Amino acid sequence: DLIQEGNIGLMKAVRRFDPERGVRLVSFAIHWIRAEIHEYILKNWRMVKVATTKAQRKLFFNLRSMKKGTHSLKPDEIRDVAQQLGVREEEVVEMETRLGGRDIPLESNADDDEDGFAPIDYLTDTAAEPSACLENNENARTRSRGLERALATLDARSQRIIQCRWLSENGSTTLHELASEYGVSAERIRQIEQKALQKMRALMRPENAAA
Repeated sequence: DLIQEGNIGLMKAVRRFDPERGVRLVSFAIHWIRAEIHEYILKNWRMVKVATTKAQRKLFFNLRSMKKGTHSLKPDEIRDVAQQLGVREEEVVEMETRLGGRDIPLESNADDDEDGFAPIDYLTDTAAEPSACLENNENARTRSRGLERALATLDARSQRIIQCRWLSENGSTTLHELASEYGVSAERIRQIEQKALQKMRALMRPENAAA
């Protein structure tokens, strides 16, 4: 993969190379090749990007080699690294923490112990909160009662059209099927449907439903 990324950088360099500038192609191309490889490493190092700013990129590629051991950097070492790379000490500490960490999946793997817990097990499920469930159920009942009251205000033909078009469990009836049933045009059925829906929406508005 790295070789392929390097080849991409080489092709970009060839397209941009100007022999009139008096620079050899190899000297010009090496910067493009290195840039493509670095970009690939940054994108694929972790699922979550660890280096997005210029300072973070400097630290990502140099911090490991500048550390004198596997231990955490001491205050004086942090200060030296920051001065050498021209970054802030806080950025050095942050990048050291990022490089020392690892990606943790929210869900456990299939091979994990069944009795183990994954981070997702500790997340709160707001949908299952008792008061929210009661409120949702009450809202659903209120909407259902409002629909029944609004439907009852329609004439028999309008009720039949709305039930067939919107409330049927077996799929909606087409305008042409209802037109054949009532001996009118499909356009007339559509007009009756729209008028009935407008009346029902008005009756089901919160201010009217409360009344």
